[in-house]
Amino acid sequence: QVRLVESGGGLVQAGGSLRLSCVASGLTFRSYAMAWFRQTPGKEREFVSRISGSGGISGYSDSVKGRFTISRDKAENTMYLQMNSLRPEDTAVYYCNGDYSDGQRLYEYWGQGTQVTVSS
Repeated sequence: QVRLVESGGGLVQAGGSLRLSCVASGLTFRSYAMAWFRQTPGKEREFVSRISGSGGISGYSDSVKGRFTISRDKAENTMYLQMNSLRPEDTAVYYCNGDYSDGQRLYEYWGQGTQVTVSS
């Protein structure tokens, strides 16, 4: 059974930092591209950042570029999101996502989310 479990969310003041973690189990971690999305009430889930299976390629939304850093640890089957210079508009539930395609089928999984609240 595939599980993605996020942690590290919480309440922080504007300008502060948090590090989110996503521990993956039940899948071949190195085969999956991993990503972070976020969602606020009444809005669609929004892409934040993505990292390739090897960890060599990463990308960010314009809203977090230069402030957030995505990484992954193969040995720990864990993905991270270091969030610096946090702003109130970063307040959201953050979700971990993993996807892999074998050319015929897309395998995609989501975590349950972790709340990040940034106070002004």
